[in-house]
Amino acid sequence: MDNRPVLFIDSGIGGLPYCKDFAEKNPREEICYLADTKNFPYGPRGKEELVLILISLIEKLLKEINPKIIVLACNTATVSALEPLRERFHETAFVGTVPAIKPAANASVTGKTGVLGTARTIDDPYNQNLAKECEKKCEIIALAAPELVEFVEQRFEKAEKSEKTEIVKKYIEYFRAKGADTLVLGCTHFLYLLEEFRREAEPNIKIFDSLEGITKRIEFLLDENDMILRADNNKKPEHKLVLTGMEPPDSGWVKRACDLNFKLELL
Repeated sequence: MDNRPVLFIDSGIGGLPYCKDFAEKNPREEICYLADTKNFPYGPRGKEELVLILISLIEKLLKEINPKIIVLACNTATVSALEPLRERFHETAFVGTVPAIKPAANASVTGKTGVLGTARTIDDPYNQNLAKECEKKCEIIALAAPELVEFVEQRFEKAEKSEKTEIVKKYIEYFRAKGADTLVLGCTHFLYLLEEFRREAEPNIKIFDSLEGITKRIEFLLDENDMILRADNNKKPEHKLVLTGMEPPDSGWVKRACDLNFKLELL
């Protein structure tokens, strides 16, 4: 059995929903969540810069944490750096989170699919290439929302329900005016507002995300490579939440680690 941890990487809290979903469905697996707070946010950074940041970070993590699989729990990191990372660290298994453009485009009746993400994700040709691979021809209406990333990272946990609704409403109105009937949440941070997006989008816009698909992909790779922990493993997993560039960690991260029952560490 492979007792090494599954590593999730994001610049902040955006990847936590993916981490928690996997943990709930795989309670025997040890998990490490890395929040690269030193380099938050990833969205405004150039592709080459982000690749260099992630290469340097992963070199350290492979030595200090030795994960059996690395999940880029960030759309921006995935579209920018997944392939270079696989080439550089070819003996390490990677899972990326990409916008759910294919299922959204194939489900569209109007032939118009909205994609909401960071500037780096929106500008990357990866999205247009995904659209070309769809069974149905569909126009991709892309919109960058860096302020929404900042809202989730800085204000979500303190915001009133009405504030969350109002910030989501303007994006729904934009895509509705463009004629889109499907909308892809192309940034992991936006999953925190999934309930608000679904409520405001009803009944004529369907919301798509990649949460379930990513968990299944991790499970598949673990099983395929004989790395998954079987039912006869009785060791209680020790989960970690690791921060970069934050010493001491702020109260928000201390609380998150406590709520998750993760040991808080600094890198």
